Amino acid sequence: MNPPATIAGYEFRTVTGEHIPVPDPAHLVHLQFRRFAGCPICNLHLRSFVSRHDEISAAGIREVVFFHSPESELAEHTADLPFATVADPDKETYRRFGVESGVRALLDPRSWPAIIGGSAQTLRGRFRAPAARQPGGRLGLPADFLVGRDGTVLAAKYGAHADDQWSVDELLTQAAAMRF
Repeated sequence: MNPPATIAGYEFRTVTGEHIPVPDPAHLVHLQFRRFAGCPICNLHLRSFVSRHDEISAAGIREVVFFHSPESELAEHTADLPFATVADPDKETYRRFGVESGVRALLDPRSWPAIIGGSAQTLRGRFRAPAARQPGGRLGLPADFLVGRDGTVLAAKYGAHADDQWSVDELLTQAAAMRF
């Protein structure tokens, strides 16, 4: 997959009604493409970003997280997140960025520890359970893009399985490498 070389003139509406411009002249923007609202794997991953949100912000990075779920459902799952979340139930933005779905999302054994861990947290009540029916499907693959203040895509990662996305440390390393 090849990401776009530049991103210009996007404005994404979050589930809280905020409008997020991308590029952002004041921040690097980390676009995270996740799966569906309540996805146990996504919940585990995003909690690591929540716990280090101050560090990410201090590095000059703004988080924008996409889910292929309806806004009404997504808002219930992301109300406590300290960063922007965007509903894309028709996967329009996913397609623009070349973010795919596939059975390999869940069949790859490297995703199984996160499936088990996230599901266990859901059963314990730490995470809200996802809806039984997911209009956008359950086979989404993650993707990450780091966008510069001028709209240049500085780095990108397309996940090979459902738990294949940048960690906070990988994001911070990518951002640090882009500072001249």
